[in-house]
Amino acid sequence: MAITKTEEINGYQLDNMKVVFVNIDTIIKEDGTEISRSRSRRVLAPNSTDKNADGSWTSTDTDISGEITEVQAICNAVWTDDVKAAYIAQCKTNLGG
Repeated sequence: MAITKTEEINGYQLDNMKVVFVNIDTIIKEDGTEISRSRSRRVLAPNSTDKNADGSWTSTDTDISGEITEVQAICNAVWTDDVKAAYIAQCKTNLGG
């Protein structure tokens, strides 16, 4: 009796701020027959923006080097400098900046 677990990307979505949502199915098989499937979602924002204790801001581009080539291509295509700047501005507004 062999149990296997695999993950498959089954789709992508973008919101208006170009946040990338990666939909992932986790599939469990026993002797080649699927016995379980669950769906999860990974969220990739253009950058991480945080307000420091002194009131200054830190923004860091999201590291996508560990993502599969297809996800990297999507992020690189939509995360222009203008998109990153707009995302930072929105984060500052949301965080009271």
